[in-house]
Amino acid sequence: MRFRRRSLAAAASAWLAGCTPAPQDGALRATRFDAIPGWSADTLADTLPALKAECRRFALLPADTWLGSSGAAAQAAGRAGQWTPSCAAALSLAPGDAAGARRFYEAWFQPYRIDAPALVTGYYEPEVPGALAPGGAYAVPILARPRDLVQARPSSPGAAAPVGRLQDGRLVPYWTRQELEAGRAGYAARPLLWLQDPADLFLLQVQGAGRVRLADGTVVRVAYDGKNGRPYTPLGRVLVQQGALAENAVSLQSVRAWLAAHPDQARAVMDRNDDYVFFRVVLGADAGDGPPGALGVDLVPGRAAAIDRLALPLGVPLFLDTTDPVDGAPWRRLLLAQDLGSDIVGPARADVFLGAGRAAEQRAARMHQGGTEYILLPRPAL
Repeated sequence: MRFRRRSLAAAASAWLAGCTPAPQDGALRATRFDAIPGWSADTLADTLPALKAECRRFALLPADTWLGSSGAAAQAAGRAGQWTPSCAAALSLAPGDAAGARRFYEAWFQPYRIDAPALVTGYYEPEVPGALAPGGAYAVPILARPRDLVQARPSSPGAAAPVGRLQDGRLVPYWTRQELEAGRAGYAARPLLWLQDPADLFLLQVQGAGRVRLADGTVVRVAYDGKNGRPYTPLGRVLVQQGALAENAVSLQSVRAWLAAHPDQARAVMDRNDDYVFFRVVLGADAGDGPPGALGVDLVPGRAAAIDRLALPLGVPLFLDTTDPVDGAPWRRLLLAQDLGSDIVGPARADVFLGAGRAAEQRAARMHQGGTEYILLPRPAL
């Protein structure tokens, strides 16, 4: 099995504005659990189902499978085989065992403070109206991964994998967003579902997953299944450059409002972004499940985060000491790094999955918090 390279699940503010400063790389400073603010108050057992799911995923991988990072974190958790002892202990825990979960983490992991200011953003799973077939207002296709899309081997672990299509035996760039909308991929790109609004498709592509609600109330889940390899251009940046929005007014709500108010210009603005994400239908998903992350494990709202795999390994537990974007109260909890983000850069950077629906959307749009980030690295066998 090979990990997906997901374009993302990006924070609303980051993908719109395109001007989020990345925290500087920080060293890992060993610390104690009792020195982590909020550690003793968190309900750690809530993370066990997702941790067990990722452990079962690791067990299917060759022991030398690269999970991420080339620094200090990689020495303890950068390869799938390094998780075998701690995962064996995790899988033996009873569900809901609060005391056992705390003993487990404190026995099997060493906490480190990331010595750089953290930036915490949020993303969510949107829901949009759609149909199984084109007709009437439903004229915007959600495309499956094209049959002729080729992803070459990366030159080294962590390097970008070239993406394109074969032409006369050579790998050439895949079609741009505008070309795909014009049908250049032909029968190679099969429509999965149909939407009413190009802005709804763009939103699904930015978030990397979503729910499509049909007229009869049925919900079809879709998840990321590759991209065209073209560079991503934030819409907020385009609108600021055009003078349509002031830089300090860029937000998820303001950009969506502009697109809705200018339907004759919306597609041209979106076409300034050549990046295009393809999807697959998620079969058998429960309504309460989150979308699958980069590990193929369902994301738990408030307990999963997207990270930079060049800085931190996939799967590591992270403890965030930050604030709630709504009321400013302390927001301190353990999460699992189970997703990736193309605009998530550096170790002191976490994009928290916040769930589905309107409330999650509003919280994600507002979440742009500072704080401190801790990483828990597995210890060797006891």
